[in-house]
Amino acid sequence: MALEAFIRNIPKTEIHIHLEGAINPETFLKLSRKNKLEIPDHKNVSEIYQYDNLLDFLKVYNMASRSVIDADDFHLITYEMLQACANSGARYVEFFFSPHVHLECDVAYQTMLAGMFRAMDDIETDFGLISRLIPAHNRELGLERGFEFLDMVLAHRTDKVIGIGLDFDETPFPPAQFKPLFDRARQAGLHRTAHAGEGGPASNVRDSLDLLKVERIDHGYRVMEDLDLVARCRADRTVFTICPSSTVGVTIWRDLAAKDHPIRQMIEAGLTIVVAADDPPMFETDLANEYQMLATNMNLDAAALKTLALNSLEASWLDESVKRDWRASWSREIDEQIALLDAENSDALTSA
Repeated sequence: MALEAFIRNIPKTEIHIHLEGAINPETFLKLSRKNKLEIPDHKNVSEIYQYDNLLDFLKVYNMASRSVIDADDFHLITYEMLQACANSGARYVEFFFSPHVHLECDVAYQTMLAGMFRAMDDIETDFGLISRLIPAHNRELGLERGFEFLDMVLAHRTDKVIGIGLDFDETPFPPAQFKPLFDRARQAGLHRTAHAGEGGPASNVRDSLDLLKVERIDHGYRVMEDLDLVARCRADRTVFTICPSSTVGVTIWRDLAAKDHPIRQMIEAGLTIVVAADDPPMFETDLANEYQMLATNMNLDAAALKTLALNSLEASWLDESVKRDWRASWSREIDEQIALLDAENSDALTSA
């Protein structure tokens, strides 16, 4: 068994993936034609997917989001995203989605949920993959719109809606102003996470932890610029969901093999990281490939990959009883896969 097959086979969770960023380019073209969305002239859809920074990326993200209008559209993109996760070995998924983009297109929140919930049920039937939803507030819209967002989420909450997130352009919209929003979400029993320390400073990571009381940090790479904060996060086992391909695509860190790449530094510092795919088709990747990229560029062996897979389970918002049962079964399953991998490698050496 090659390492690539091992990575794809081992059980894992996906807890940092954006529904709209996971729309397949061909599906985007199909929906744009169906819903009469004007898009740039192109010979190949890849010409539209051109960006090397977050702001340009968000323009394409928003355009793709506007192609999704009715419940069937939401079902299609949700099913395709979750199927891709299942094909990467994911057994459980917590995914973000961006209600504000669709509300601007006069799509009712209930319509969004109807399509997504149906796809979540269908994928569990077809692949056994369980999923939960994290509506995310666009921080660029400010606090008052955030309260409207939360009221909407709570008014239509079911067990499938597990928490809220905070995303979009972090640099001019730091987390501190959203403390009242996250206080209300916590009081309502919602889990909480926030994008922080990707484009903004390490202080955004600290404020997300101290003011927003988030349970994990999405990205968080700039934590490495504050060694006191690194020591605290290591001691507290703060979870960072890291996304290798998107760092290469839209951040200043373009070389995963570099000694100063923050993901490498986070691993070497002993921080708790969870591998995630972020916006897979927009960076021509999937969850298994994100693990493979780390293994290749940072020389991670099968034991280290097992730790990452189990980290992804621990960091999820599954019930503790479920985590306990899955932790035991996943550990046994991964150990069996490691034994097969070791045996294959031993046979290869012998035959050589």
